[in-house]
Amino acid sequence: MEYKDYYKILGVEKSASQADIKKAYRALAKKYHPDKNKDDKAAEEKFKDISEAYEVLGDEQKRKQYDELGANWRHFQQGGGQYQGRPGGGFRGTYHEADMGDMFGGGSGFSDFFEQFFGGGFAQQGASFRGRGQAPKGQDYEAEMLISLQEAYSGASRLLTVNGQQLRITTKPGVADGQVLRIKGKGGPAVAGGAPGDLYIRVQVQPFPGIDRQGDNLHTQLNLDMYTAILGGEEQVHTLSGKLKLKIPAGTQNGKTLRLRGKGMPVYGKPDLHGDLYVKIEVQLPVHLSAEERELMERLRELHQRKTTSV
Repeated sequence: MEYKDYYKILGVEKSASQADIKKAYRALAKKYHPDKNKDDKAAEEKFKDISEAYEVLGDEQKRKQYDELGANWRHFQQGGGQYQGRPGGGFRGTYHEADMGDMFGGGSGFSDFFEQFFGGGFAQQGASFRGRGQAPKGQDYEAEMLISLQEAYSGASRLLTVNGQQLRITTKPGVADGQVLRIKGKGGPAVAGGAPGDLYIRVQVQPFPGIDRQGDNLHTQLNLDMYTAILGGEEQVHTLSGKLKLKIPAGTQNGKTLRLRGKGMPVYGKPDLHGDLYVKIEVQLPVHLSAEERELMERLRELHQRKTTSV
């Protein structure tokens, strides 16, 4: 496996800034671009090396790992390509799949060195290629959007500044915690005439006091007095859509769960459909009885015992 000196390929010093690396890449990519060098295999290979070098050096995390490899690349190769890195080193964050298979006629388009060092099929956050002869795509960006469960129920809106431009990000009702939204073309600027990257927004839904979400269904608890549990009646339940009246059947047992159809979360992308709301009954026993209440309870117990004995 041949070691690739990416700094030499781009014609920059190891101390070069990210801006200098980008400038060098753009100039070389323009010179050796396949559209300007049709049927020139040497230029195609050169463009391939340039793109590979920028894929690494143009990304600070990959560049750091590459720099840490240094003269130990042979040791890395003999160790089976398992890079451990220094404390605090290595890759961080989430990377997105990049399709480079079509540009150079199959495979990733990268050298064996890149494949072994960075891993075959490595998910890339940086430039990607989408078709023979096309310029690399701009870098994908990632962001997080924090919303409440109430906003997940009704839909939310946030303003986000990307590349000096304000974007209004709106979520549909029913968005899930951890769901990733893709805003096409709102990532990093295009490189060498390519398409801009995409913006990926991970939604984080904060918990709501007293209500637990499980998929499209909601679960809550209702504290019920003993008398209503025995005799039946109506109680109000607090939900994400407001207060609802819940009919309590006579003889409702402690721990029983009542189901309200269609009162759960909206189904994402289908606002007319909703999950269900499950209400668990917690019967609250009276405490600190007055003398009169205790006397009445004793009489009720006697009546119940007589009824049981007669049966």
